[in-house]
Amino acid sequence: MNLESRIGFDNEKYLKTQSEHIRKRIAQFGGKLYLEFGGKLFDDFHASRVLPGFKPDSKLQMLLQLKDEAEVVIVINSDDIEKNKVRGDLGITYDADVIRLLNVFNRIGLYVSSVVLTRYDSQPTVDAFQNRLEALGIKVYHHYNIKGYPSNLKFIISDDGYGKNEYIETSRKLVIVTAPGPGSGKMATCLSQLYHEHKNGVNAGYAKFETFPIWNIPLRHPVNLAYEAATSDLNDVNMIDPFHLEAYGETTVNYNRDVEIFPVLNAMFEKILGESPYKSPTDMGVNMAGNCIIDNEVVCKAAKDEIIRRYYAAMCDHRKGLISEDEVYKLELLMKQANVTADDRRVVAAALARETETEAPAAAMELCDGTIITGKTSNLLGASSALLLNALKYFAGLADDILLMSPHVIEPIQNLKVQHLGNNNPRLHTDETLLALSICANTDENARRAMEQISNLRGCEVHSTVILSPVDERIFKRLGVNLTCEPKYQA
Repeated sequence: MNLESRIGFDNEKYLKTQSEHIRKRIAQFGGKLYLEFGGKLFDDFHASRVLPGFKPDSKLQMLLQLKDEAEVVIVINSDDIEKNKVRGDLGITYDADVIRLLNVFNRIGLYVSSVVLTRYDSQPTVDAFQNRLEALGIKVYHHYNIKGYPSNLKFIISDDGYGKNEYIETSRKLVIVTAPGPGSGKMATCLSQLYHEHKNGVNAGYAKFETFPIWNIPLRHPVNLAYEAATSDLNDVNMIDPFHLEAYGETTVNYNRDVEIFPVLNAMFEKILGESPYKSPTDMGVNMAGNCIIDNEVVCKAAKDEIIRRYYAAMCDHRKGLISEDEVYKLELLMKQANVTADDRRVVAAALARETETEAPAAAMELCDGTIITGKTSNLLGASSALLLNALKYFAGLADDILLMSPHVIEPIQNLKVQHLGNNNPRLHTDETLLALSICANTDENARRAMEQISNLRGCEVHSTVILSPVDERIFKRLGVNLTCEPKYQA
């Protein structure tokens, strides 16, 4: 069995042990617990890629066991709203994702009590977003920049620091603080609430649930390196937890932001309880993921693959002018630390060879069984569209020379694109190809058989020899395909 098809993570064990551990932490404080949820609460595709067997909604399923005693507070950085920051895995802006989170949580029965706008400074676009939330009946609170954060403890833990932030009204003993992505201000929101709860005479505690880095695997384990690759834009660095090492003589892994903020957390607890219940950033975590890895070889391979994908994404973002060259260098360094190169991604060589052979853009796909499929550019189809059709034919057991769509079906679509919609490229994009295929499936048995195989594309690896259009990138993401591109444009 190929590594790609093996499971390296026990998801059922994870759901059981993780929920039990959180319940123990709630009991530890006895009254109220603010639980910072790092990473994606659901749709955690990064975790499912680097820990094969981890389900993207695992954390959500675990929380549903606590839903009667829990409420959710969603935090978003006002600067991310201003900059239209985008979730790379879903291709939507952070503010749009807040609306999506609200809808999903409400649909599954998790109570969302409010949204917090951190680093608020009366930005017009942020105010417009607040108006939209309030029109939906959502309470909105403002948290502000604090001068000298996080080092000026005396000022931070004062009425001019955390005290200036608006107090978030909560009603349940477990408050889950989550966000669309990293850097949103979740921890600062929790600590601010502890300050206010103390002033109001309420005993409250804090814990952190962050899947990565995993504290009880080595610092340079590929899974932890993959986390650094995923957060390279935040300048996050995995490091040995010095507080834990000093307190217990044990080596554990944390990351720089938690280590930097730990003195603030310690000072906060000392002010509230007289002494801190935590001796290290590792202590305040509740992550059990490391205990559920059942095949280290599998997760190492998956994590190394993710680092290479992140490297290609960085090169393309640099080509688009979205990031600096320094970020590409960071990914190159992480690849060296993981002992991988671009040559380890099999679809890259296959796609480039096909491009050389046809003298036109090409694409290649590695299926979960290790089979390589390629697609070339033609007068009718772009390379990505041809690749999808070839892969679906393979899954359906159809001969490669079978036409799933007649040129008589494709040509009218091309005519519409060029003659009436003003497109210069007549070739069908992936969304147009799948739509045309679905129409043909009504009357053609082969097309129907091919359509039935679409779910088999999930988890496959694809490489394009050119940067794809946003439409094609979005379709591959929705299909669950892991896409990389050469950092060059077709034209």
